[in-house]
Amino acid sequence: MTFPNPFVTIFDTTLRDGEQSPGCSMNPGEKLRLARQLERLGVDVIEAGFPIASVAEAQAVERISGEIRTVRVAALARCKPKDIEVAGKALRGAARPVLHTFLATSAIHLRDKLKITAAEALVQAREGVALARSLASEVEFSAEDASRTDYTYLLEVLRAVHEAGARVLNVPDTVGYSLPHEYAEMVAKLVRDIPTAVISVHCHNDLGLAVANSLAAIGAGARQVECTINGIGERAGNTSLEEIVMALKVRRETLGVETRVKTELLAPTSAELSTVTGVWPQPNKAIVGRNAFAHEAGIHQHGILANPLTYEIMTPASVGVGETLLVLGKHSGRHAVEKRLRGLGVTLTVAQLEDVTTRVKELADRKKFVYDDDLLSLLDHHAERRPTLIRYQTLSGNDVIPTATVEVEAHGQRRTASAVGNGPLDAALKATDAALGLSLELLDWHTRAVSSGKDALAEVTVRVRHRDQETVGQAASTDSIEASLKAYLSAIGAAERAIEVAA
Repeated sequence: MTFPNPFVTIFDTTLRDGEQSPGCSMNPGEKLRLARQLERLGVDVIEAGFPIASVAEAQAVERISGEIRTVRVAALARCKPKDIEVAGKALRGAARPVLHTFLATSAIHLRDKLKITAAEALVQAREGVALARSLASEVEFSAEDASRTDYTYLLEVLRAVHEAGARVLNVPDTVGYSLPHEYAEMVAKLVRDIPTAVISVHCHNDLGLAVANSLAAIGAGARQVECTINGIGERAGNTSLEEIVMALKVRRETLGVETRVKTELLAPTSAELSTVTGVWPQPNKAIVGRNAFAHEAGIHQHGILANPLTYEIMTPASVGVGETLLVLGKHSGRHAVEKRLRGLGVTLTVAQLEDVTTRVKELADRKKFVYDDDLLSLLDHHAERRPTLIRYQTLSGNDVIPTATVEVEAHGQRRTASAVGNGPLDAALKATDAALGLSLELLDWHTRAVSSGKDALAEVTVRVRHRDQETVGQAASTDSIEASLKAYLSAIGAAERAIEVAA
């Protein structure tokens, strides 16, 4: 079967369903901040919230509706008059409003949760959509728990609400129960039986199949996918926006459809969400995880250095990641060691390189992670041009202006400077710039604990831009500010080396 529409609508529900993930609650200001980023990203619909839930939730939808003009803004409501009226009011300022109303249709939900009959639910759904259509130019209806609903009844409900004014019919796999072939079969039948509607899918990840089910549904004719940044959401989360978008992009020739998302903004949007919520994706998360473009195995590192396509099916730049990260560990080979040393300004003979690579593996066996300082300590000398941290001191508190003094050694000279900042780390980085007489752009800063306990080792990775050169530095310490400064200086040294080579 072929379908005339080559575009899949990306309906982002990060601000509604995603926010229901424990720890991911957002206030109206934070929601507006993310809505602006989602608009830049190029999603088609932003579901801004569930207005009946609280006064703040309604305010968030109102603020987003009033500012976001190029993207459709949706608000969720149960098929209850009060819900629908509150949602309609919150959307009044929207340039392109979508009133999204829902009602459960599965037997277990009707019997045990709603305690109404199938006939009563049908009437409630039809009347709810009719009311919604009187308040908004576009209405979407979701049949909650559609994947566990008897198809004959599901079709009856969806036909009724479509006739009442719902253009988009969403069939959620609410509890992540479906297998891809089952879900695709249901969607294919709905595309056949209600050809004038847009069939939308909303999958949960309880069995780890949300993206697979969504892709299967697209293959069966669904033309809207509801998803979230980083896959956040109830329980195990929702379909991951970045994963579904990149699957459609990387396998465009096979799948035959595409999205309007600006994929180079995926990683920045992921980071924006994580910054707001404080919840970061797991390291091995596809597309945006810390390790998505990281390689430790020597065979892989050699292949990547020869041709990135040997082990990467998409470029880091295509999703907004700075560069591939070659991690030094016990599986690393001399090619990766040589590349990192050259970035730090060190060139070795073949014999020296073999010796250092052996010692890197031995060190990694003992401490697991090998950072720039560790690598240089294995040499008989440090690169003369590499700036190093001598000492630092910070002063901060909840009623004190954060101040830092940093002493560094560069080009054989020790230099000291002080600065104030928005926090102790900001002040320390500004003091470092002042000591070196530089003005750098900090592009990225990530930290993670690589051991447990209150004295956990903090690993910091930074990416900087210095005179058009983007470079990465890594360091670790039980003191996160010290680790940050060492990583920052390492990145500066790599940038200076790159500038020197380019000249």
